[in-house]
Amino acid sequence: MHEYLNTFFFGIYPYIAVGVMVLGTVLRYDRDPYSWKADSSQFVSRKGLRWGSNLFHVGILLLFFGHLVGLLTPHWMYEPFITAGQKQILAMTAGGIFGSMCFVGMVILIVRRFGNARVSATSSFWDKAILLLLFVQLILGLLTIPQSAQHLDGSSMIELAHWAQKIVTFRGGAAEHLLHENVIFKLHIVLGLTIFLVFPFTRLVHMFSAPFKYLLRPGYQIVRKR
Repeated sequence: MHEYLNTFFFGIYPYIAVGVMVLGTVLRYDRDPYSWKADSSQFVSRKGLRWGSNLFHVGILLLFFGHLVGLLTPHWMYEPFITAGQKQILAMTAGGIFGSMCFVGMVILIVRRFGNARVSATSSFWDKAILLLLFVQLILGLLTIPQSAQHLDGSSMIELAHWAQKIVTFRGGAAEHLLHENVIFKLHIVLGLTIFLVFPFTRLVHMFSAPFKYLLRPGYQIVRKR
């Protein structure tokens, strides 16, 4: 049973989650484009928004790209410059700093979202649910740091990287790399995949709407003074 669950969650579930994310995002953009937004609560209340939002966004973006580079960079590319153990210590240090930054921001946002009556009343179910999911995911990620500190040889990091690289390149045997890893790593991965699964139904879709086109516009925007 253990091997079956391991195969499902780390060999099959990743493709289900990413498939639903891609298809659901495309369908939402096509069928319900007016919902493609993250409703701002700034007009309702500005208290705590600047610090909470900035700390959260900076922290989570650095964590995301750190995971992306760390997991998808083949071992042979960094082996001549840094050992697996040194890479693990670097990842733990950066993850601790960026994770703490994100944690403080999320606490501010959660208190604001649930504690401010006006903000709470104008928030949808998924506005609150995705914030809590991300918060739990962040806590799980921070809990992997003391677990990683118990073995600094980089062996777990290599196994996690092998799993991720096999998943994205559609190679078999990916789940086997996580069979004997600690449960905290497995929970962190499963919840991360679940966030991908619910992605199209939440405000997270606004990630694909970064206004890069404004960098290429031909002229300046003219704003009339009051």
